[in-house]
Order: sequence, then structure tokens, then C-alpha cells
Amino acid sequence: MEFTALQIAQHIGGTVEGNGETRVHTFSKIEEGVEGALSFYYDPKFEPYVYETRSSVILVPSTFQPAQPVKATLVRVEDPRLAIGQLLAMYESMKPKRKGIDPLASVAPTAQIGEGVYLAPFCVVEDHAVVGDGSILHPHVTVGEGAKIGKDCILYAHATVYHDCRIGDRCILHAGSVVGADGFGFAPSAEGYEKIPQIGIAVLEDDVELGANSCVDRATMGATVIRKGVKIDNLVQIGHNVEVNSHTVLCAQVGIAGSTKVGEWCTFTGQVGIAGHITVADHTTLGAQSGVPGNIRKPGQTLIGSPAIDAKTFAKAIVVYKSLPEMAVQLRELKKEMEQLKNK
Repeated sequence: MEFTALQIAQHIGGTVEGNGETRVHTFSKIEEGVEGALSFYYDPKFEPYVYETRSSVILVPSTFQPAQPVKATLVRVEDPRLAIGQLLAMYESMKPKRKGIDPLASVAPTAQIGEGVYLAPFCVVEDHAVVGDGSILHPHVTVGEGAKIGKDCILYAHATVYHDCRIGDRCILHAGSVVGADGFGFAPSAEGYEKIPQIGIAVLEDDVELGANSCVDRATMGATVIRKGVKIDNLVQIGHNVEVNSHTVLCAQVGIAGSTKVGEWCTFTGQVGIAGHITVADHTTLGAQSGVPGNIRKPGQTLIGSPAIDAKTFAKAIVVYKSLPEMAVQLRELKKEMEQLKNK
């Protein structure tokens, strides 16, 4: 597939600077550019590559002012990162999609399979399950009894949707992800721990992406709910009866304990841990390895640390923390001097 710089600009609402008929047929990082490639520039530290790259077309911010001549054709846009994402999505959508049910797939007689679905070898779709139009299930995917998969979803190898769980439209479940495993519920007894049956379900609304080997547990009762547009990285654990509201982003190794409510447009970076039965306000950003033991009620905060505190306060505290050994020596010396003064 080939596109001209002018066609690209029209698709993403940009303007061309240079030869609008310049053609590209592939994508490339700007520092690894080749002839016929489309690249993008947004970080000032990569500016030298704008002048050196062999890429034919470069997406640049509309405010960019070259310091020297540029060989490539420029397409000016408000946000090059967003624009390249739109182009990559268009490129992916134009690839031919496989359709049909492979003879090695196992589909129950009562299952409902929509139009244009692809079921790869060794997929299992159990009784009364539903797979929506245009969805693609890669090898060894399991869709449990009564579960529902929406339209235009992609489930990669070994993804598992347990019985009765719900997946919305345009969702992506990466390899090894699990939706609807039992919540971690046990009652201590004299003989050990008695398992509490988990009779609820897990629900992923539209446009949710679940990373590889991430898990969304089913509810004890009711539903664990991941709202529209939530993006979840690899190796994330979401406990039973949790609700994650729309457009929140959970990075790798985040863990959210049961019955917690997370607001809209939150960002939890790597290895954040959230206690159970609490509420996190909308637009909360948590730095890496933050621990949250209680409610965050004020929206729009940026917090870090364990327990998580204001990021600026944390930065000041870290400066003091690094000085603690020297401060401890000084304190011992001061105490010694105080004792000497008292004795005099």
C-alpha cells in the first residue's frame, strides 16, 4: 500500500510542506529512516534526525521551525503522536482479515457465531456462548459457557473468558489474559480456609484492551466492571467487585484489591498497589510503586510513594531521606554535646 504526503495530510487534518506527491509505503522510527518511510518527530532531543533521516515524509508539530534545510516532506499536525496512531490504525484496518471456523476449532451446537468471525485451530466456544460479528479468536482461546464476546474483538492465543462473563465491542485481549477467574475469597475456619463461591461475573465494556497475562476476577456477587475505553497493560491484577471507570490507564504490575472503585481518566504507573474497599477520585495519577491504603477523595492529584502523598512533597522528602545517615551522625553528636553541657 502506498500513500502520498497529501493523502496522509488530508486523512489526519495536517498541512504539507514540500512535495505533496512524495510517496510512502512503510513506517519507520526517525532515527532509522529509510526511503519510502513515514516517520514522526515530537521530542526536541530527536531534532537532529529531522535533518539527517532518510525517511521520505515526517510528521512534525505545527509549531516546529527547522534550524536548517530538511530533505524530507513535512506534514504539520497539532500532535504527531496522535496522528501517527491514527495512521497506524488505518494501516492495520486495511490488512485483509481471516474469516471462517477452522476444522480444529471446537464450537458447541448452542453457541452463536456472528458473521465474518474467525476461529483459529483449537479455539473452544462452549454452550450458549456468543461471539459477535467480525471478531477474531486466535489459537487456544476459550470462551466459557454463556459468555458473550462483542463485535470486532481480538482475542489472542490462550486468552480465556470464563462462563457468563461479558466482553464489549472492539475489545482486545492479549495472550494469556483471563476474564472471570474466581475472586480471592476465603473464610478462615478451625480446619483452614473455606472457599467462598464467586457467583458474580466480570464485564469489559467497549474499547477495552487487556494486556498479556493480566487478570480481571469475577465478582463474589454482582459484577467486576471495566468501563469503556480502559487500557490495561501486561501483568495487571484486578480483584473481585472492582469498578474501573472509563478511560483509565493501568500500567504493568498494577494490583487493585477487591471492591475498590477507581475513577475516570486515572493513570496508575508500574507496580502501583491499591487496597480494597476504597475509592480513588477521577483524574488521579499515581507514580511507580505507589501504595494506596485509603480513599483518595480529591480529583486531579498526582501522588507517589507508599503511602502515596503529593508528588512535590515526596520529592522534598526524598532529598531529606537521602541525607538521613549524615543527619543521624549529627544528631548523635548533638546529644553527646548536650550531655556534656548538662554535666558541667
